[in-house]
Amino acid sequence: MKRWLPSPWLSLGLWLGWLLLVRSTSVGQVLLGAAVAVVVPALLAPLRPLPGPLRRGGVLLRLVLRVGRDVVRSAVQVAAGVFRARRHPPRGTFVVVPLDLRDAHGLAALAMISAVVPGTVWAELASDRSALLVHVFDLADEAAFIAAFKADYERPLLEIFG
Repeated sequence: MKRWLPSPWLSLGLWLGWLLLVRSTSVGQVLLGAAVAVVVPALLAPLRPLPGPLRRGGVLLRLVLRVGRDVVRSAVQVAAGVFRARRHPPRGTFVVVPLDLRDAHGLAALAMISAVVPGTVWAELASDRSALLVHVFDLADEAAFIAAFKADYERPLLEIFG
């Protein structure tokens, strides 16, 4: 079964996506969509990365909730910063965050987190994965930002993927 459908959920998504795009449920389109849903994942299976070692489900849940909270909180802070930019321009700057996290899956998750939280942008990763360059929209205290970034995001990812 794994040989024909290496990723059943991906196949189902491709098949449903096909049917939505062609806006037809004729027999020909259903069969053509099924063929695409079987062939494409089978051909691309060697390109898929190996699944990451997920540990500590409770830590993962807390991280997801923390990121959700931070997205809302940061969106409000960035909006307020934009509205008061004439009187108090934001202190945007690049910050070098030293990293203990080296796992590729953990770094990918960290990249997504920093991209999703308003006010922060992942700019560059050192070639040896020892440091991360992050642009922050409005930064009052660099040391406090680094400590919070490491405690809120890197430490849980170390527990999950470490």
